[in-house]
This record gives sequence, structure tokens and C-alpha cells, in this order.
Amino acid sequence: MWKYNDKTIKVGKSWKTSDGITHPTNWNNWSDEDKATNGLVWEDDPAPVDDRFYWSADNPKSLDDVTETIHGKEFVTLGLKSEAKLTTKQQAANLLANTDWYIVRKAEDATSTIPTDVTTYRAAVRTASGNIETAIDNASDLDAFIALHNTPVDSDNNSIGNPPINNWPTSLTHND
Repeated sequence: MWKYNDKTIKVGKSWKTSDGITHPTNWNNWSDEDKATNGLVWEDDPAPVDDRFYWSADNPKSLDDVTETIHGKEFVTLGLKSEAKLTTKQQAANLLANTDWYIVRKAEDATSTIPTDVTTYRAAVRTASGNIETAIDNASDLDAFIALHNTPVDSDNNSIGNPPINNWPTSLTHND
């Protein structure tokens, strides 16, 4: 992006120098040398910011909840850890939802059975949820939290599993 005195100059818009000279809307057609002569400086766009973890460049989101008092009322902004744990709980609930009917049926009809693969799967989902939440709690800083979102790779950079924050058991397909 072209800048003049740290102000971004937009293509297709005229701009004014500090000494009052207005330059035309077609200034972008000038050579780089003419642009520099007129005080324009090229600046590469900043690296993209991962908005899952940052508000803006050099402005990370808080890992922990932030409590503020405004006009005598307390407001809590959930930190990344709390948000991730809520998401984990919701994912676990969604994964269990397809087999919940077995549990309801068993509660209503004591003679019915729950298939072993269903109870095994449900236990695996609950274990995975607990492991993911523990990993979230154990992330000591933002880099450790971000690492939970990275897919593990082998020495050839091939994916070898799920990111720790998304390490769920394989879905169960059951037709009883």
C-alpha cells in the first residue's frame, strides 16, 4: 500500500501533501520514481491476523475471562479458554445426541438393552471431552493454546491426526 506521512493513500482517490498540493485521482499511474518524488512510500500489507486468537496485530485476545465494572454493573467477557470449553461441551453434546435415544429407551423400558458399541462410543466421547478441556486448562500461554488448534504432522508434513482441540472418536453409525 502507498503511504504519505503514515497515511494510506487509496487508489482512485486524490490526496493532498502537507504543503497543500492536491494530487489527482490517477496518481497510481505514476512511475514508482514519481510516486517517491512526491513523498509516497510503499509499505507491504501487514501479515494477516488470525482472528480466532487476535483482535488485531499485536493485540491478542485474553486467554482468561475479563471482568469489568461499567456504571456499577459487572460484565464478563469470556476468554479464549472459556469459549473453547463451551464449544467442546457443545461438540460433545452433538456427538452424543445421535445415541441419546438408547438411553431414553432404557430409562423408559428396563428390559431394553444398549448395544456395547454405543456405550463404548459414548464413554469415548465423554473421555475425549474431558481430555480436551484439560488440555485447554493446561495451556499456559497463547502459543500453547494456539498449538491445540494445530494438526499434528509427520516428518514429511503429512497430517497424522486431529488437532488436540478436535480429537474426537470416530462417529458411530448404528441402526437399531
